[in-house]
Amino acid sequence: MLVDFGIRLVKEKPLGTVGGIITLLLLLTGIFADFLAPYGMNETHLADTLAAPSAQFWLGTDNLGRDLLSRVVFGARISVIVGLAGAAIATIISVIIGLVSGYIGGKLDMVVQRFVDAVMCFPSLILLMFLISIIGPGMWQVIIVLGLSWGVGGSRLIRGATLSIKENVYVEAARAIGCPTTRILIRHILPNIMAPTIILFSTRVPGIILTEASLSFLGYGIPPPAPSWGGMLSGSGRSYMFMAPWMVIWPGLALSIVVYGVNMFGDAVRDLLDPRMRGGVGRYGVKAKKEVKK
Repeated sequence: MLVDFGIRLVKEKPLGTVGGIITLLLLLTGIFADFLAPYGMNETHLADTLAAPSAQFWLGTDNLGRDLLSRVVFGARISVIVGLAGAAIATIISVIIGLVSGYIGGKLDMVVQRFVDAVMCFPSLILLMFLISIIGPGMWQVIIVLGLSWGVGGSRLIRGATLSIKENVYVEAARAIGCPTTRILIRHILPNIMAPTIILFSTRVPGIILTEASLSFLGYGIPPPAPSWGGMLSGSGRSYMFMAPWMVIWPGLALSIVVYGVNMFGDAVRDLLDPRMRGGVGRYGVKAKKEVKK
């Protein structure tokens, strides 16, 4: 199945393939950051503060003499942890809310959806800043807050898929023979909404990475000295950006490339897994047309 998906990705989605390569590189960089970084993420070289890119420091150093290449590499680990963990929490919350709300329906569905509407009405960045100011900054605090915020909004997609699945004959048959609700949800509905669930997860990762960078830039995300890309763009990065532009160029470039690549990969996953994105004749439409011409 994975081999077939990989072949389709390469043949049908070249931009998605590039995005998949970028995503894989991000994942490997985050896992092997200790081996790839030439120096420690907070190791200082006081004799080389604000040093320009050179053979010793490929991307230069910051105002404290820390190697920017090492900090960008360790920043990839933070992005991997925040992106994957936050997207996983958001997806789990979306599945729970969407499944229960869509299947049970009635007054419960109305109350839950009005709550979802209320959450989605607030400006997301303001709401996140408010929540983090209450519980305090930190990596896991940011992950939990982002997971909760994105999970509530994403429940709409799962609810829509559940509403369509629960009208099928096999669900009615399961209810008729007395299957409990939990068994119907887990054994009959959940496996049939895995495609939108995977799509939801893949599209949440880049958004959560970018949101974490925004929060760190504003001082509400992961506090220093952790090398968050957003935090590197703020603080000393803004203070010394004219004297040492490489302090903001490299973290900003890394963030842009990663978000672009993961977005392209997520879009490709959505197009390949969602039957509605394949058109009326499916992904074999071109092949079918050729056979008709013959």
